[in-house]
Amino acid sequence: MVHILKKGRQPVTDCVVELEAERAAEPPKVFTRIHAHFIVTGRGLSEAQVKRAVDLSAEKYCSASIMLAKTAAITHDFEIADQQ
Repeated sequence: MVHILKKGRQPVTDCVVELEAERAAEPPKVFTRIHAHFIVTGRGLSEAQVKRAVDLSAEKYCSASIMLAKTAAITHDFEIADQQ
């Protein structure tokens, strides 16, 4: 995701992903829901470009998300932390 933003000439300095998940009650306790919250830091980042980068990363380029989506509902969102 950072690579996508840097290619788009966005001044990203950091990216943190916080995950929340639920697992099935019975074995095998597979993941049933996963939510990824991206916190992207930079100065004057374009919200549209950050959204595009997060969407591409989560839905197209992340092999783990694609694999886990077979058993879990995967959602994501983001926030931009403007670096002063």
